[in-house]
Amino acid sequence: MARQSDSKLGLLAMTALVTGAIVGSGIFSLPQNMAEGSGAGAIIIAWIITFLGMLTLAKIFQWLSLNRPDINNGVYGYVREGFGDYLGFNAAWGYWISIWVGNVGYLVVMYSALGSFHVFEFFGDGSTFPAMVCGIITLWVLHFFVLRGVQSATTLNIIVTIAKIIPILLFILLVALAFKIKTFQIDFWGSPELGSVTSQVKNTMLYTVWIFLGIECATIYASRAKNMQIVSRATILGFLITITLLISVSLLSLGVVPQAELAGMKNPSMAQVLEFTVGPWGGVLINIGLIISVGGALLAWTMISSEMLFLAASGSNNTAPSVFGKLNNKQIPANAMWLTNSLISLFLVINYVNDAGYNILIQLASSMALIPYLFCAAFGFKCAIKNKKYIVYLLVLSFVGSIYGLWLIYAGGLDYLLLSLLLYSCGLPFFFYSRKERGLSFLINPIEKFLAAVVVGGAIIALFLIKTGNLSL
Repeated sequence: MARQSDSKLGLLAMTALVTGAIVGSGIFSLPQNMAEGSGAGAIIIAWIITFLGMLTLAKIFQWLSLNRPDINNGVYGYVREGFGDYLGFNAAWGYWISIWVGNVGYLVVMYSALGSFHVFEFFGDGSTFPAMVCGIITLWVLHFFVLRGVQSATTLNIIVTIAKIIPILLFILLVALAFKIKTFQIDFWGSPELGSVTSQVKNTMLYTVWIFLGIECATIYASRAKNMQIVSRATILGFLITITLLISVSLLSLGVVPQAELAGMKNPSMAQVLEFTVGPWGGVLINIGLIISVGGALLAWTMISSEMLFLAASGSNNTAPSVFGKLNNKQIPANAMWLTNSLISLFLVINYVNDAGYNILIQLASSMALIPYLFCAAFGFKCAIKNKKYIVYLLVLSFVGSIYGLWLIYAGGLDYLLLSLLLYSCGLPFFFYSRKERGLSFLINPIEKFLAAVVVGGAIIALFLIKTGNLSL
């Protein structure tokens, strides 16, 4: 069934989708996350690297949305166009997994925030059995809401995005008024236990990736936008709004609470910072804001996750099983949503059993997104070589974006890379089945066979290390 033109999304809806996806739980835990392994000086350097890297990626996505309007399926489409079916599928698969693992983290921190209210004391620290059950219930309520249609979901997302930014702006104002330069300068380059400045910067990088997941989601929903100009503008507007909020929250907190004390706070640390600044009502305000924010982010990412799997499974050249490329009568990829939310429910149970915690979940989600980001930057590099008009501009952007992607993989460390390869290997049966559906050989060329062998080899190493207790979630 064709999508109706009157349901196409405008600039406000698309910008809210980008902003709502990025501003989720990450910003509310950002003060502690950044201070945990870094002093103020290293955090400033990390933000400079993040700003340049993410701005580069945003500009690449913006250029591609305007100059390759024939590709209207975002990360998946760019990588598939540039590097073939197998890498295209892996881009979709890795990005899809990063989304739903991130959604598990959202639900964990949401019920941690609810645990701060006496009426919800039975939720404890967000890892108890009742919290897990309530998380699953919340997930499936959103599931059935989104099944009603994209337009109603995006309208609610606009309202929620505005509602959650208000307490963040109030936090920035109040903390700025209480900011003390002497506090900010305490252990400015970090204590000896934190290691070198380079090591401290590395410690922050997966967190910065996590909080910027969603910078590309306007391109994922390009086929539902009114035009590609809206996709381009929404990408840059969403980036500028969120980078301003994130840097303000992170750095201003260090001027109120010393780094060592901030690193030891429980999440959501924004609540504790504001409570330290203005009293108990500040913590209550931020926890309410977090609950609204995470609810909105869950809504946005529930939509985006199913859309990504749908894009890989739809059309005659699908690289994922076609069953996930079907829409219901509301134009929602229902089968993709059922699989996604079933896996989120399973991971909530695994998280309850292992008590993995929020920080580990978001670092795993970030690690899964690194390879798709890297290949999108590399596709920009390929376009630069072919496009003489924009060759210098694109070469600079794609080179910086590719270096940034490689730096993030290095900064993430071997453990998360191996866990990522394990999850990537789980996609091989899905890819092979889709090839069988189309009557094609499993892998086309020696390069794809080599890459598949690397993925499987990394997965085997990961399983061995898990078995010996040297690697765990």
